[in-house]
Parts: sequence; C-alpha cells; structure tokens
Amino acid sequence: MQAGVYRYPDMDQVIFGRACADVVAEEATRLGATRIFVIASGTLNRTTDVVSRLVTGLGNRHATTWDRIAAHTPRTDCVEAANAARDAKADLIVTIGGGSVTDAGKLVQLCLANDVTAAAQLDDYRRITNATPPTRKPLKAPVVRQVAVPTTLSAGEFNPGAGCTDTATKKKESYFHALHVPRTVVLDPAVTVHTPLWLFLSSGIRAVDHAAEDICSPRCNAYAEAADIHALKLLSRGLRAVKANEGDLAARLDCLQGMWLSVVGSQAGVDKGASHAIGHILGGTAGVPHGYTSCVMLPFVMKWNKPVNAERQAIISAALGRPGADAGDALHELIAGLGLPRSLQAVGVGADQFDLLAENTMHDRWTYTNPRKIDGPADVKAILQMAA
Repeated sequence: MQAGVYRYPDMDQVIFGRACADVVAEEATRLGATRIFVIASGTLNRTTDVVSRLVTGLGNRHATTWDRIAAHTPRTDCVEAANAARDAKADLIVTIGGGSVTDAGKLVQLCLANDVTAAAQLDDYRRITNATPPTRKPLKAPVVRQVAVPTTLSAGEFNPGAGCTDTATKKKESYFHALHVPRTVVLDPAVTVHTPLWLFLSSGIRAVDHAAEDICSPRCNAYAEAADIHALKLLSRGLRAVKANEGDLAARLDCLQGMWLSVVGSQAGVDKGASHAIGHILGGTAGVPHGYTSCVMLPFVMKWNKPVNAERQAIISAALGRPGADAGDALHELIAGLGLPRSLQAVGVGADQFDLLAENTMHDRWTYTNPRKIDGPADVKAILQMAA
C-alpha cells in the first residue's frame, strides 16, 4: 500500500486570465510594498511596452527595473541584480519573463537574506547531490518575497527550487528554500504573444516533460497524477492550437493552465528522472535552451525506461490522445507537429561532447531518481546516443 505526504507550497494565490499590470499593482497594495524591484526579460523590456505598462501601474512604488539576466541564469548576473536590489532597498521582487528571469528572482531573495554579495559565496548554499546536509550553510528564510509573471511555459514559478549556472564550471546548480516560491503567480496569456513562437512551444514541451516524468515517478500519487493527466490534455491541445494561430489567447491560457497543473507533483516533492537531469546539463554545459532539452531527450528517456514502467507510460500516451501507442512515439509525434527539434544533432550537440555531458549529469540529483536505475556515466551516454 502506497504511503506518503502531500505538502502544499507556501504560495498565496494564482491569478489567471487578467492583465498582469492590473494584478501586480493590486498585489503591491495587498502586500504593502513600497520599494518594488522589477526583474524583466531584456527583450521584453526593450521591444514591447509590457514592462513599462506594469511599471506605470506601480507608480511611485517602483524602485528600479533590472533587465540583465542572461539565459540559464548565470550566477554572476543574479548577484549583480541582488546588489542592485539591496541598494534600492527593495521590499518586493516582481519578475516578468521566462524561467531564467524567474529563477533569478529566487536567487535574489537568497542573496538578500543571506548577505551574499559575490558569486563565490553561493558555493556555500548550492545543493550537493546525495549529501547530508545538502548545503554547507543553512539558508536563512527570505524576507523580501516575489510575485512572478511568466511569459513561457517552463513552470519554475510554481516551485521553490532555483537553478543557476556557475559561469566558471558551466554547471547548472540548484538552490532551495521553501519560501523561494513566489507568493503570487500571474497567468496573463496576452503577455505571452511577445514570446518567440519556438520558445513558447518548446517551453510547453518542458511542461509536458514535468507531467510525464511525474507520472513515471515511483513517488507519484493520485493527486499529482490527476493533475498531470489533465496537464497533458491541455498542453497537447493548446500547443497545437497556438501553432496553428499564434493570436489564440484561449489556447495560450490552456497552455498556461496546463503548465500550472504540470508542476503539482513537483510542488509536493515527486521526483523527476533522466530527462530533467540530462536537460539541466545540456543547458548549463552545452547552452541548449530549456525547452529544446526536453524536445530532444524526453522521448528517448521514455524509450530507455520502458522496460521498467510500460504501464505508467501507457497513461501518458492516453492523455496525449494516442491510447495504445508507445509513449516515446506519441511524444515524437507531438514535438514534430510543432516543428521543434528531435535530436541532439539538431540542437548543435555532437558525440564529442557526450563524455563530458554524461559525467556532469552524474552530479544532478534527478539522475538518482530515474525509474530505471542509472549506474554511471555509461548509462547516460547510452541515452545520449539514442538521441544523437
């Protein structure tokens, strides 16, 4: 008989289907914030009026806007942003952008609460795989919290973990405190129309990855499974509709809500597997965008794992509208229909990188929770070769 615990995240609310500028202003009032530090996507800030409208709505409560967070959240960028937030005497962080911007907001919370002013200090707080304690120093709880407006579907807004890249080692590292999760997440489909289509769709496959690896996790539970199944239905329908008509806001909201459902399991500690583990390393070490990592790895991880969890994978196929099909094939079909890459070669990763990628993957915690045991770098390399 399965036993477990479901812990709800330390979030106040999710607000969906409304203009983010209005909602963020209301949240600033509700939270009593008077020095709001906005972390925004640089492209969104430079090429649209989305950020300026949000700032206008805040009025004199706006402290400053920071739009210098690079892809994969370099920790040097995070510390620079935190130093600026400290100088601005920020009492609330608002992030608007993709997963890198959201994770930067979490790292800024960490830096402010723990007096981190230089990138090297983060070594004391990064999570160490299979270590007790997982960090060298205990993390102090953040006092300055976050409101997040996502513009992609990577779903980091719904969990307290943050990933950032050590620019010296090129390794993606993780950081965690239960209160790093945003207090409020705002799902506004209108702001996502400015996201490049390839990024919106591929980050949607990242959300598919969350749901699929949840369902396959030995720690999956009924609550998470129900959310994951509906997430896959909303995402497969919504992503196809957005591909057909980029202006379909109802389909974009389907995608946003599917993304939200896809992380219900993550919020409660349901483990992920090799697609996430390898994906983290493809991002930090090889510079592959988050969504693309799932496009090229998830179907092959499913195929590699199938000998040990075919019954669980059948649930995924059915949720994608392909009952009876191989889950890896059903995923390939969805990804191909969206015009997204389906091999490592297609994203610029060659066999000469496989040894380093396999070695680095052994430092990712999800490697050790994959449904089929990964005994060492050779197993990771075997999966990479399937995806070549």
